[in-house]
Amino acid sequence: MQITRCDDRERFYAVAGPAPLTPETVAYQRPDASWLLCDTTGNAVGRFSLWWTHAPAYSMHRLGLIGHLAAADASLLDPLLASASEQLAEQGCTLAVGPMDGSTWQRYRLLTERGTEPAFFLEPDNPDDWPARFEANGFAPLARYCSAVNDDLSRQDERGPEILSNVMNQGISIRCLDSNCFEEELRGIHELSLAAFAGNALYTPIDGNDFVAQYSSIRPAIRPELILIAEREGHVVGYGFALPDLAQAKRGQAIDTVIIKTLAVHPRWGHLGLGSLLGNGCHEAARRLGYRRAIHALMHDDNRSRRLSAHSGRVMRRYALYAKEL
Repeated sequence: MQITRCDDRERFYAVAGPAPLTPETVAYQRPDASWLLCDTTGNAVGRFSLWWTHAPAYSMHRLGLIGHLAAADASLLDPLLASASEQLAEQGCTLAVGPMDGSTWQRYRLLTERGTEPAFFLEPDNPDDWPARFEANGFAPLARYCSAVNDDLSRQDERGPEILSNVMNQGISIRCLDSNCFEEELRGIHELSLAAFAGNALYTPIDGNDFVAQYSSIRPAIRPELILIAEREGHVVGYGFALPDLAQAKRGQAIDTVIIKTLAVHPRWGHLGLGSLLGNGCHEAARRLGYRRAIHALMHDDNRSRRLSAHSGRVMRRYALYAKEL
C-alpha cells in the first residue's frame, strides 16, 4: 500500500465512499490537501483530505480536520488515519478531528448506533465498523449527537399558548418561507444562523454565497409551508427548517415523514421559548399537509433542540465526532 498526495481530482472523486464528491462541493469546502491510498497494483482504494489553515478554534489546541474519508475496506482506515494524523502533526496541529469535511456546515460525524429505522434524506452514513477503527487508532468521541422521531404530530408542548403570547408581545411574527424570494430568504436565514450558532463548539462562519449555493442545491425538495421564519422589525430572529424525507420515495414508499433539519433562534430572544414554538409549528404544518411523523435530525446531545425532541420523540440513531491528540 502507498499513500501519496493527490492533485488528480478525477481520480480522487472516483474512490467510492459513504457520500459522492463533486467538483462543486470540493470547491467551496477548500481542503488544504488531499491524499490517495493505492494498492500494490496501483488501484486507488482509499482517500482523505485535510484542513489546517482555516480549522475552527477549540480550547488551547490547534485543530486539524480529517474529511472526505473513503476506504474499500474498514481495515484500510488504519493507514489512512495514521497518515492523516502524521500529516497534521507536521503542520503543527495538536488535535485531529474527524470526520469533518472542512467545517460543521458540511458533512461531519460518524454514525455509531444505527438502530432499526431506515436512513433519512441527507443523513450521513458510514459502514458500521468505522467507529471501532477510529477508536483502535487512538480517537475518542469529542461530541455526541442523536436523531429522534416523533410518531404523533398531534402532540404539542402544553406551554405553547403562553410562549406564543410572550413572542407576540415582543413584536415577533412567524410566517412560511416565500419561495418567490428564495435567495433573499436564504440570505436572511444565513445572517441569523451566523448569530445563532456563533457560540457552538467548532463553529466557523460560512460565506453567504456558499450558504445560498448549498441550500439552493436542495431547493427541489423544499416545501415552503415546512419552513417557518420568525421576524421582528423586518429582521429574521429565528427559523425552523423542515423538508420531506425523500429517501422514503427512493425506497418505493409513500412520503409520510418530514425531517426537521434545523431550529435556530437569535441569542437575544433565546429566553422566550421561540425554538419550541418553531418546532411545534413545524409539527403542525407537517400534520396539516398529511405527514404522519417528524424526525429531529442530528442534534447535539446538549443543545436546546434535543430538549425539545425529548418531549415528543424517541431516539432512533446516534452519532459521534472523534478527536485524537497529536
